[in-house]
Amino acid sequence: MSDLILHHYPTSPFAEKIRLVLGHKQLAWKSVFIPMVMPKPELTALTGGYRKTPVLQIGADVYCDTALICDVLEHIAPTPSLYPAGVEGNARIVAQWADSALFTAAMAYNFQPAGVAQVFAGAPAEGVQAFVADRTAMRSGAARMSPAEATPTYQSYLRHLANMLQGQDFLLGAQASLADFAAYHPLWFTQERTPALAGIFDATPEVKSWMARMKAIGQGTPGKCHAAEALQVAHNATPAALQDQTFQDAHGIALGSQVVIAADHFGLEPTEGELIAATRTRYTLRRSDAQTGTVHVHFPRVGFTLKKATP
Repeated sequence: MSDLILHHYPTSPFAEKIRLVLGHKQLAWKSVFIPMVMPKPELTALTGGYRKTPVLQIGADVYCDTALICDVLEHIAPTPSLYPAGVEGNARIVAQWADSALFTAAMAYNFQPAGVAQVFAGAPAEGVQAFVADRTAMRSGAARMSPAEATPTYQSYLRHLANMLQGQDFLLGAQASLADFAAYHPLWFTQERTPALAGIFDATPEVKSWMARMKAIGQGTPGKCHAAEALQVAHNATPAALQDQTFQDAHGIALGSQVVIAADHFGLEPTEGELIAATRTRYTLRRSDAQTGTVHVHFPRVGFTLKKATP
């Protein structure tokens, strides 16, 4: 198997989710730091347009979205599982809630004035302005939850997590599951990036103890890798054979068509390529770039739209 290459930046909550999964599975991986804001030329050379963080590269295969990345890592290293026996469905549902509702409330809470002052301490004004403009563009005009709304919502969600943790070490039992990694990463941002606001955890000691257990998992064995090196890895490699080639047609678009895939909310930058797989769980596009050669770019079905490319 080719090296696991994670394209990320240190303060990304969703990247922290995957870094901890890599630690859970005790995997070695290569770290490529990408910019927090656009442009991200080396990343978009790999993905064809998708710009959200993180992205996992294995040779000439590029995996977008943490839900899919988690499934890929589960296939590579099945033990310990992200889906302990009897809780797979629950783990996926809780993770979907955590990656959307919990994340939204937590980040709106984190970016109130006291949190902003810590996140951008020492940053030049133009850097702050660039970040705000970048994230505004990613929301595509969608309203953002105000801190006044976010605070009681976040508190309520923390109480829900505390209830789940009563009498057990992790959200769904004695073993960590996907639910834990998805629920942890927005709370990690509060604790590590906006500690002035971390007092919100004081009312839920079960959550604080669980966060300590999650942090102790670690991040596996990371090694450094430059972006140019990662692009060369892709260029020198051949995409892996597709494991599941069962065509699940829900759009009336034939395999071999030129299509566009984009997230259905937040970060709508499209990726165009040849549709070579549409399975029960994912889409795969074949595309070529001068810097990467031919690559396969993979997306989960859930959370993404598929459309025929405009001629």
